[in-house]
Amino acid sequence: MNAAAFARLPLRALLATSLLLPVTNLDQAVRHEVQSARRPWLEPVMHGATSIGKPQVVLGALLALAIFGGAPGVALARTAIVAAVPTNLVVEGLKRITHRTRPDGSTDPRNASFPSSHAANAFALAVVLSARWRRGSVVFLLAAGLIAFSRMYLDRHFLSDVLFGAALGALFGSLAVAWARGRGRRFVRSGLATGDDGVHGT
Repeated sequence: MNAAAFARLPLRALLATSLLLPVTNLDQAVRHEVQSARRPWLEPVMHGATSIGKPQVVLGALLALAIFGGAPGVALARTAIVAAVPTNLVVEGLKRITHRTRPDGSTDPRNASFPSSHAANAFALAVVLSARWRRGSVVFLLAAGLIAFSRMYLDRHFLSDVLFGAALGALFGSLAVAWARGRGRRFVRSGLATGDDGVHGT
């Protein structure tokens, strides 16, 4: 690095800080509002929503689909895994790059705040499930939103963590569905009158 480039480093750092400052301020403002709204009766709801988003719960549900759902269940589980693998690789890579401290003060660099893996996985799965059961897409997306919000409610993530995670998961979920359609994966049993337009194969 030459002297001129080295001299520009502080300017670049200042520019990056100025761009991130509005996001940080918004994160803190939303955190304050959410934490102020915590109520005893909401605690079990939010802890339950967070538990649903745990990897072992999701993998268990996909395994059950693959075992009991026949060929469509296997195709659905496979597509969900295709969405989950890149989602988690990117999430874990960003966590180790950003090292963002969690709202509750946790500073483990292997489990940083940005981005939210719960939100990413929830929205990746919601997109895949919505491709199978179009009529339930609103329910799936609302459930994913509740899981993402629970991470803010429990003071484990900031707003920007869950928004970025949700967008990342939705992206890889959509790519996985496109991959499944391209390979003719059959999400719906042949001849089953579902009334939706889920992913069909040939």
